[in-house]
Amino acid sequence: MHYPAWKYILIAIVLVVSGIYALPNLYMDEPAVQITGASAGTQLDNNVLTQSQALLDKAGLAHHNGSFENNSALIRLKTAEDQLKAQEVLRQNLGENYVVALNLAQTTPQWLRDIGAKPMKLGLDLRGGVRFVLEVDMKKALEQRLTTTSQDVRRVLRGEKIAIKSLKNTENGLNLTFNSNDERDKAQTLLQHNLPMDFTYRPIMTSEGATLEVNYTEQALTQINEYAVGQNLTTLRNRINELGVAEALVQSQGSNRIVVELPGVQDTAEAKRVLGRTANLEFRMVAEEAHTFTGGIPPAGTEAFPFETLDGPPILLNRQSIVTGEKVQNAQAGLDNNGRPQVSITLDNAGGKLMQNATRTSVGKQMAVLFIENKQKITYQKDEATGETTEVRTPYAETRVINRATIQAVLGSSFVITGLDSNEEAGELALLLRSGALAAPMYFVEERTIGPSLGQDNIDKGIFSSKVGYLLVFLWMIVFYRACGVIANIALAFNIIMLGAVMSIIGSALTLPGIAGIVLTMGMAVDANVLIFERIREELANGVRAKSAILAGFDRAFSSIFDANLTTLLVAFILFAVGTGPIKGFAITLAIGILTSLFTAIIVTRALMQIWYGYRKNLTKLSIG
Repeated sequence: MHYPAWKYILIAIVLVVSGIYALPNLYMDEPAVQITGASAGTQLDNNVLTQSQALLDKAGLAHHNGSFENNSALIRLKTAEDQLKAQEVLRQNLGENYVVALNLAQTTPQWLRDIGAKPMKLGLDLRGGVRFVLEVDMKKALEQRLTTTSQDVRRVLRGEKIAIKSLKNTENGLNLTFNSNDERDKAQTLLQHNLPMDFTYRPIMTSEGATLEVNYTEQALTQINEYAVGQNLTTLRNRINELGVAEALVQSQGSNRIVVELPGVQDTAEAKRVLGRTANLEFRMVAEEAHTFTGGIPPAGTEAFPFETLDGPPILLNRQSIVTGEKVQNAQAGLDNNGRPQVSITLDNAGGKLMQNATRTSVGKQMAVLFIENKQKITYQKDEATGETTEVRTPYAETRVINRATIQAVLGSSFVITGLDSNEEAGELALLLRSGALAAPMYFVEERTIGPSLGQDNIDKGIFSSKVGYLLVFLWMIVFYRACGVIANIALAFNIIMLGAVMSIIGSALTLPGIAGIVLTMGMAVDANVLIFERIREELANGVRAKSAILAGFDRAFSSIFDANLTTLLVAFILFAVGTGPIKGFAITLAIGILTSLFTAIIVTRALMQIWYGYRKNLTKLSIG
């Protein structure tokens, strides 16, 4: 009975590598808060760490091992309760120029990190990520839709030379005032034929004159709300894919909220900043009066905006935009010929035609890129009666011109924008544009990690169930197969180590269903050994010598083992393809467990049998029950 030396070497290498890369799972993460700049281009220094630690000391919150690297500060806390209190203290005192996010800090020794060994990610149900609840600003969504509608209304009426005396936005539509009843009636007929069937029309008389109320129908308002939530869901999923978060959950909650769960995320501050930003671009022509405008009230049809890289008066732009970020099909950050950051923009067909039409007659004139970002200003008010501090969120829009250039030729679907402060800002702007525009601003209304009360309880129960499963399998194999059962149990332990190492290396998030997959893997792993041992028993019963029975048992059981595991592996692939987060976690664990089980059952168990029995010269009996 001979066993090749290279298989022993292979087993030794796999065992050592698996042991090293499974080792970090013994080091649990600890709660922490992370402080970064509110935008990608904001540069911080070690002073923010010192200031934050002083604020926590003043609040009586114990902390340790504060560090500053990669333009962010990380402060570790003892408990999840201290973590939440620390976040609140820092958010109230540091101001809106900083993002204070919950995080989990690694405790893995540095020598393991240096070789890329890290603990497997845990799903939210096992305290391994962060949960955001974002609220979609439906009022802003309607305002944005009304802005587009008002442009369409002006275009339709301008084509028929019907003058609008005034146009105002109302809660659910527009009020158009005309010079006479006849013009109002003509406008109503024209708009009813040229606008979608989403409006109701009501002619009235007001103090300003003949007025036409144009309001969205209830069905249209519902569709606008559903579109805003649906578009934001799609955009968030695209942004999360750009961040590389595995097994993330993004789903709507109620009529205007979105829940985002990011299992295994380490840089939660980066995730919060990218998910929460509502960045968009508008391409506008620089107004002809811009060279004489020095401030004050802009002329009719124009708006004034600051230019972020120049001192002096604001830039005057035409009110109507040429193209917005919604028409952006792709965006990539890079460097221009002078090594300065730029973003290469590709528009869709509709956007390319709009840009071409606008620039065809504007060669030699200037066009500007307007950057629009919706933010929230957070203030805190203290109730004198109760002493409680409440958070007040005030939305506002920050707009600035990031680029102004002379049009040298007719532009199409592809061009570049420059004038960005840093490579980080260019990269983040490209990500936001590439992942799609948000239909409406969103604001964080809840942020939390799964605390120890639930997460640790799930971890403890998962570990307990795994121990019970392993113990029962261990005893069952020894009772029924004696010494051969011990060999199978050793191979099973090897299998679990390999499974943990592979999941750590590939970065798959472990969830409660994943633990169920591990327990199932234990049974399937010894199932292969049962097939082998039963085949050996049959050979011994037929009078075959012990060593020959071992060889025949492994050879003849191989086809059955392979077929059984292959069918289960196919089921795991199907579950992964059609399932959602938790189901995918179960499928991944099951698939990895099947592959490691095949290795341990066919190669490791065979090697251990060779070591235990193969080198005995006068072997006449096997301890196999």
